[in-house]
Amino acid sequence: MLKSIVGVFVLLLALSSAAQTPVLPSTAVTSGDIQSFINALPRNAVSDKAIRIVDVGGYHVGVYGVFRPKIIHQEANLHETKVSEIYYILEGNATMVTGGTLPDPKPLSPGSTTMQSSRIDNGVSRKVSKGDVIIIPGRTPHWFSSQDGDLSYLIFRPDPEGKLALK
Repeated sequence: MLKSIVGVFVLLLALSSAAQTPVLPSTAVTSGDIQSFINALPRNAVSDKAIRIVDVGGYHVGVYGVFRPKIIHQEANLHETKVSEIYYILEGNATMVTGGTLPDPKPLSPGSTTMQSSRIDNGVSRKVSKGDVIIIPGRTPHWFSSQDGDLSYLIFRPDPEGKLALK
């Protein structure tokens, strides 16, 4: 009997706690917002810029717009963080390599948690194009080894470490 009373008390306490948790507002990023943002990015550099970053209750989620011109070669990356990245290809075709190892990695800049290399060894190579989604867990090497033309895509970054600055 005491066990069932304690069980009911624990259940009521849990429901009471859940009822007091404020409901967070949703955030919309419209297709117009995205298109305007991507169109405003410079065409002579790889751009990876936040469209919106929101607090979703204990961690942040970021939506980033990227324009990657074919003429700019970029290094392979590995982010030394728990932040995963979800790429959604908007326009273009490319070959993406994920996994494997970065030979002779160097930090992007002093103190950076992003390591870079000229290539990935023993990774998985795949063609990506408009509409494709690629999920890249934190600490996973990734690289566009080639592009058929300019590439634009969204990156969704759920950030359990709270490192993304709110925007």
